[in-house]
Amino acid sequence: MRTAFIRMSTALLFTAPATTVVGQTIETLTRDGNASLRGLSAVSDQVVWVSGSNGRVGRSVDGGRNWVWATVGGHEKTDFRDIEAFDDKTAVVMGVAEPGVILRTVDGGTNWTTVYIDSSKGVFLDAMDFLPEGRGVAVGDPIDGRLYLLETVDFGKTWRRIPTGPSTALREGEAFFAASGTNVRMLPDGRWVAVTGGKSSRLLTGVEAFELPTLQGRQSTGANSIGVSSSGGRWMVVGGDFSSDTTRDSNCHFSDDGGVTWKTPQQGPSGYRSCVEAVSVNSWLACGTSGVDLTLDDGSNWRKISGEGFHVCRRAKAGSAVFLAGAKGRVARLAMER
Repeated sequence: MRTAFIRMSTALLFTAPATTVVGQTIETLTRDGNASLRGLSAVSDQVVWVSGSNGRVGRSVDGGRNWVWATVGGHEKTDFRDIEAFDDKTAVVMGVAEPGVILRTVDGGTNWTTVYIDSSKGVFLDAMDFLPEGRGVAVGDPIDGRLYLLETVDFGKTWRRIPTGPSTALREGEAFFAASGTNVRMLPDGRWVAVTGGKSSRLLTGVEAFELPTLQGRQSTGANSIGVSSSGGRWMVVGGDFSSDTTRDSNCHFSDDGGVTWKTPQQGPSGYRSCVEAVSVNSWLACGTSGVDLTLDDGSNWRKISGEGFHVCRRAKAGSAVFLAGAKGRVARLAMER
């Protein structure tokens, strides 16, 4: 099934004051008030795609100076919680529920093809991630107590549901937060890892499950995002309590042994964080509804660099630019003095 963009519009650079703290700035690039953005994929320093509520998808091919925004026809009420782009023309976007759907474009978003759809009761897709060679996974909230897992090996052209075993059985009240498209990550060796939240918060690897020290016990608590260093050696998890987004309790931990043991920062992020991303050697960015934090010492100490909330932050896959996206269609960029 093919659907086309409707209500096409082009947005130029939005000029707004930057938030500056000791050499780092969060520079607002654009605002599209029609959507809350949780999907973000930066192909390069120039090519950036975002997605969000009300069927909205945005794309820039000049580093965020100019944007083309559109609502995907037939999906005006779809919440596109994650997007993965492969170049300036090709991307897949995920709609969470009623039904759970994955669409793909090969012409820069003019037309979209439905490549996966599931209208079953209880289906809720949360996030997806890909390796450079085109293998990817997508996770969804549990059905009958088991992780909902999809796999593709052809850059999202086709998907198949993977049977899951006891190691991915979820507890009562344990699920995933579709907060930033980053609660699942592909590792350089081809494995995947995912983090859960709610009444329980754990790390799932497909063959093992490890307890997380993240704040948990309520529907609003738990891990929201896992970040992986470029080497794959350090894993960073953030979360907290989204209903109390300035609470710093147990909102960030990191592991150097594949999730067996976890360490707590000396100074953690300044509140609930929905996304964490490795942005350079020893440097990570975390964002949430109450602001943005940066660490320059591999997660030991975090410093708040902006009080403006964002849902997701991602570094360019082929480049060094770091982009953020959030409520009211806001897209921004991290600028760091070298």
